[in-house]
Amino acid sequence: MFVLIHSPLVGPLTWQPVAAELRAAGHQVVLPSLLSVATADPPFWPAVVDLVCSAVPAAGPLVLVPHSNAGLFVPLIREALGDREVATVFVDGRLPAASGSTSMARPGFLGHLRGLAGPDGRLPRWTEWWGDADLSPLFPDPGTRAAVVEDQPRLPLAYFEQQVPVPAGWDHPCAYLRFSAAYDGEAADAAGRGWPVADLPGQHLHQIVDPAGTAETLQSLSERVG
Repeated sequence: MFVLIHSPLVGPLTWQPVAAELRAAGHQVVLPSLLSVATADPPFWPAVVDLVCSAVPAAGPLVLVPHSNAGLFVPLIREALGDREVATVFVDGRLPAASGSTSMARPGFLGHLRGLAGPDGRLPRWTEWWGDADLSPLFPDPGTRAAVVEDQPRLPLAYFEQQVPVPAGWDHPCAYLRFSAAYDGEAADAAGRGWPVADLPGQHLHQIVDPAGTAETLQSLSERVG
């Protein structure tokens, strides 16, 4: 069973085309919605863990597939799942620290986000952080772009100010799928940890551009770590 975990910056629509491809190939798929994280109280990681774990069946092996910063919650999700058989395929996103905690914002980026926050303490929707030249290549067509934009929440700045705990011994079977050059460092880190790494060159939301290729690659990687 594939558990497709979208970044809380966007919405579940970013995984829906891949979910359809995986189901067509005969796999069970769970696609939790994390949209309510935007209205949770800090720290926000317990809400993510609860939403993911409450969406999966009580038994059976799982393949977690977090996109972007959703990957930082994997150690806590894995801990909450207990003795379940779990593998993870990180997709074009950051990796949790080996132990201790992980900062939600990259070093140096938090100041930029503070400049974007409104008087209510909330950030604009993610697609409003960037210009059209950066955004247009992310989407296969204007209709998909409009739907993904509408599906986004406005996260509070406090979401990025949180430290996400990293339980010891979380490093279960994992793999990494890189889309964009922005995550070359994470792909190299994953390879250094001994994980299988695959490249599907594109932009950060490549799963909505090439859902069939993404689904096929996820199946291949899950077999290598399962």
